[in-house]
Amino acid sequence: MSGIEPQSTCFRGLWGAQAASLLRSTACRAPSEKRSDKSEFQVSSGFAASCRELQAGSLRSPTIVPALLACALFLASCATPKDTQHRVVISVKDQKLALLDHEKLVAIYPVSTSKYGLGDWRGSYRTPLGEMEIAQKVGDGMPPGTVFKDRRRTGEIVLPNAVGRDPIVSRILWLRGREPQNANSFGRDIYIHGTPEERNLGLPVSYGCVRMSSNDVIKLYDVVGLGAQVTIVDAPLDKVVPDLVDGTQIASTGRRGIMGR
Repeated sequence: MSGIEPQSTCFRGLWGAQAASLLRSTACRAPSEKRSDKSEFQVSSGFAASCRELQAGSLRSPTIVPALLACALFLASCATPKDTQHRVVISVKDQKLALLDHEKLVAIYPVSTSKYGLGDWRGSYRTPLGEMEIAQKVGDGMPPGTVFKDRRRTGEIVLPNAVGRDPIVSRILWLRGREPQNANSFGRDIYIHGTPEERNLGLPVSYGCVRMSSNDVIKLYDVVGLGAQVTIVDAPLDKVVPDLVDGTQIASTGRRGIMGR
């Protein structure tokens, strides 16, 4: 055992279920990156082999080599922390989106949810309700009106209210459901995204996603991070947003929505 025991005392006795738990908390894949001195860091084949055993449920203590544990810690340290500061609340009834910072209202924007109503079954084109989170963000640094197809840029720019055009534009916030009632959201490609049909914001005209103007979705994208909570409700905002309920939030209506101050 002494030949494979990690030098760091924090790993002493970390075998079996404890090690498997540590590894399951990280992405089980062998990373490869270029160092500044041009040397290449490659994880040993033992890492990949142990990962396969872990995924198969047959990980054995002797196979956990020091490199495997070191890589697990490396991956865990690189994980992006969840955004617990911000929360997004979307009212289907009001067709509005509220951005909260530590539960304080920051801004309210007009949106558009599904023309087919509410639901989460596949092929329904409906907007799901309930608690979700931002799973992926797409569109960093792209100009307003950038067209995306399958979350990839097409190279085209579409201006607001362009006649006959209705693509996904500017930014994508891909949602993952946290509840049984919205468990299909990620697989259904439910996004908060930009739309060129800004004239229809405030009306339910989408195919399941939550649409915003390009300027508004870029502002939202720049504020919220991965893991930020998104709540979609079939109720007025003033029933679920504390600042609107108790009247402590003063808001001014602007061309791009209602901005808290």
